[in-house]
Amino acid sequence: MDAEGKIEHRAKKTRREILEKKKSTENVIKAASLVKDHLSKFPQFRHYKRNEFHAHLDSGRGNKLTLATRKYIQNLLKLNMEAPYGSEWAAEEKIKRREMVAEEACYIFVHEILNEASELKGKNSVCRCVGPIVGFVHYRFVVEEEVPVVYVYELQLEPRVHGKGLGKFLMQLIELIACECGMGAVVLTVQRANRLAMDFYISKLRYTISAISPSRVDPLLGPEKSYEILCKTFDPDAQAVFEVR
Repeated sequence: MDAEGKIEHRAKKTRREILEKKKSTENVIKAASLVKDHLSKFPQFRHYKRNEFHAHLDSGRGNKLTLATRKYIQNLLKLNMEAPYGSEWAAEEKIKRREMVAEEACYIFVHEILNEASELKGKNSVCRCVGPIVGFVHYRFVVEEEVPVVYVYELQLEPRVHGKGLGKFLMQLIELIACECGMGAVVLTVQRANRLAMDFYISKLRYTISAISPSRVDPLLGPEKSYEILCKTFDPDAQAVFEVR
């Protein structure tokens, strides 16, 4: 094979490898998205009982939310996020309302247990816990920069349950789900004005400002953006893409 033939052969091999990697990534995302209940792999996370707070967690999908649940999400989002978004909230709220009912939107709901007796198990060890929703996580399996990731769209808790360790507990669960499903990272967006959230993710959970965040991509124009993209990576491929080198 002459030099020209070798170059063409390498080019074809490279294209084939790129297509194979893309197909593999798509299959990983599809498999993760088809799982109906990601909590099923982590039964120890079904209940939370710390700091005088007791809760039951369950899973949901955006296209199967009840009207009451949709209204609850809308109200909690407005309560928690209107101030950090400021003048951008009116437009952002419309986007979030569409996002929350999409089929690909995965949820973990936190139900407060008000009566200890409600934790009784049925004959088949099915949890009978009931209680009002006091928070939720909205997450999705997506391809970001050619890497399969869990993207956390929302982590929202009622103000009265803040400071009980629940946010950290939920993010640990999301990270376990990400690893179980073969994702390379957990990625999320935080409003820069939301200083409590920024401190929570960076100082307490050891997330970092990603290399794909506006402030990293363009240090001159980045500060004009109202948000940062944070990440925690789990493999070398994701680390090479998302972490600042």
